Amino acid sequence: MEEGSLKFPLSLEAALGVSLLALTALSGPWAQSGDKESPVVQAELKAGMPAPDFTAPSSEGGTVSLHDFKGKVVVLYFYPKDNTPHCTKEACSFRDGQAQLRTLGAVVLGVSKDSLDSHHAFTEKYRLNFPLLSDPDGKIITEYGSWKKGSLFGKTALGLDRSTFVIDREGIIRKIWRGVDVSNHEAEVLAFVKTLTGSPS
Repeated sequence: MEEGSLKFPLSLEAALGVSLLALTALSGPWAQSGDKESPVVQAELKAGMPAPDFTAPSSEGGTVSLHDFKGKVVVLYFYPKDNTPHCTKEACSFRDGQAQLRTLGAVVLGVSKDSLDSHHAFTEKYRLNFPLLSDPDGKIITEYGSWKKGSLFGKTALGLDRSTFVIDREGIIRKIWRGVDVSNHEAEVLAFVKTLTGSPS
């Protein structure tokens, strides 16, 4: 189902996902009222800039740091919530394209505010074959400028802007997608990684 084409009645899974997103947006330091400005000062990253390094807990155990992957192309994507329809579709598309990306020397890392327990359940349910990183305080999301302001139930709140970064072997950002449409995104990413690695289409 495409964005903007939601039809009722909602499935139980979709309804729960919407409720969880609403609760997340309206709680914590990102919830605002009236016209009060958000306290979050985000980075404004562009292609050609060094990718901010980070260390985060991984669904595969231990922690993962961006500098661990020097010498590889990194596909770093940010998504709002485990087990919600569009996030599931995106994760499964990266899962299915993982073999091709690996042959190009690329790795996929997914990031959201979800807990490791949530990531473990999501990974097991859909047999994901790449690490999901937990960023509960939103520090990595902020460093990558992946918050977006919106309005929900009369409050201004920051939600996560579905974003993908392709980072080259030297740690330089080469491509950024904001407001990702998940319908054909993995194919877009794969095509760009091929150009970056000099592989034939």
